[in-house]
Amino acid sequence: MTERPFIHDDFILGNETARRLYHDYACQMPIIDYHCHLPPVEVAEDRRWSSITEAWLGGDHYKWRAMRSNGIDEQLITGDAGDWEKFEAWAQTMPRLLGNPLYHWNQLELARYFDVFELLSPGSARDIYERCNSALACSDFSARGLIEKSRVMAICTTDDPCDSLGHHAAIAADDSFSVKVLPAWRPDRAMMPELGEQFNNWVDSLGASADTDIGSFSSFMAALHRRHDFFHEQGCRLSDHGIETFHAEDYTAAVIENIFDKARSGRELDSDEVAQFKSHMLYEFGVMDAGKSWVQQYHFGALRNNSGRLFKQLGPDVGCDSIGDWPVALPMSRLFSRLDLEGKLAKTILYPINPRDNELVGAMIGNFQDGSSAGKIQMGSGWWFNDQMDGMLRQMEALGQLGLLSRFVGMLTDSRSFLSFTRHEYFRRILCNKLGSEMEAGLLPNDEQLVGAMVRDISYNNAAGYFDFGVEELD
Repeated sequence: MTERPFIHDDFILGNETARRLYHDYACQMPIIDYHCHLPPVEVAEDRRWSSITEAWLGGDHYKWRAMRSNGIDEQLITGDAGDWEKFEAWAQTMPRLLGNPLYHWNQLELARYFDVFELLSPGSARDIYERCNSALACSDFSARGLIEKSRVMAICTTDDPCDSLGHHAAIAADDSFSVKVLPAWRPDRAMMPELGEQFNNWVDSLGASADTDIGSFSSFMAALHRRHDFFHEQGCRLSDHGIETFHAEDYTAAVIENIFDKARSGRELDSDEVAQFKSHMLYEFGVMDAGKSWVQQYHFGALRNNSGRLFKQLGPDVGCDSIGDWPVALPMSRLFSRLDLEGKLAKTILYPINPRDNELVGAMIGNFQDGSSAGKIQMGSGWWFNDQMDGMLRQMEALGQLGLLSRFVGMLTDSRSFLSFTRHEYFRRILCNKLGSEMEAGLLPNDEQLVGAMVRDISYNNAAGYFDFGVEELD
């Protein structure tokens, strides 16, 4: 009897009910990937890759971090070693990843995109390397081909207000590609006056993109509004904020103007001034999003660029970030209460990176639901360090016990890789195993149509109804 491969039809599905929920309700639903970091230029140009190393390891700081932990030299990670040498180093790391979500993710990606079911290891590395490279040479193995193979309906990238969005326009104008690739407004740099010269350079770029001179705080805000309008015209319906924590300090208009002028003149700001400026900008961005009926997202709690050595050598986003522990509840509550009182609280998704904040967010979102939209204020999916089985389950438990899991808008990739859409499959399998186990234990009704409809909604329909992307819900 042939041994069943590690990745098989019932992977993660531990009982018969879970298997029926997944195969009958979840697996055929398409994907809405409403937050990712895919480069729009690579979709517009339908990028192809010369090797599996380029497609799989290039830019993937998750893998880089794991390889460093396994004692791999940096030359074989981000250095100038050859493609085979880097792949071989990754294959040496794979057997050491047992218990890490990268093991599941990578074996799923090999199975779904390359029809490779063998475990990646030093012994299998050369054969898998050559088989993957052969697959990459096929005509349909490209950025767009992978998106279509993954049954993706809509993608939201992550875009700076200064971006021309020319690649998005080119994609939208191409009738040969039906997937919606929409921009998402990421104005983090507008909230960082503490960066001094970097902030001022960005403000100058903002002025150029908005075709205006920025000599005051009012002209700064006018430029942001102009770019916000432009993003909306290009199909943007969603913002995203990568923040350490929320800010809701007291301030006056004159104080904010003075802080901006001080930053523009190159003078150093104190911590109170920085917090006041961030408080005002978070509020203003919330008002802007509500005015256009956008969804606003907050990814908060990441402590970034911890290694000064690697930051100096390689820059940001190279695998040297971790979980932070700033105070969250009070400033979050104050910000949302202010917007809510003024009738300017947009649909909102909150993504805590510190799992200690799961219940905090699960409880907080119930304070600001207003009946205008089902699940208006959302607890987002487990991300980054929580983007694994235990993290997803803890997110579902907190949301299910403190809110409505049935209204959850589901999974996203948060990835720069076109091979990462299997994370939706991973999430759906975990969801179905959780619900199926609870049904068999008598904790949920033994009604597959009832629970199956919930699975379909979380997998796709809730996102289709929540976001204004022009995609339809499915039966």
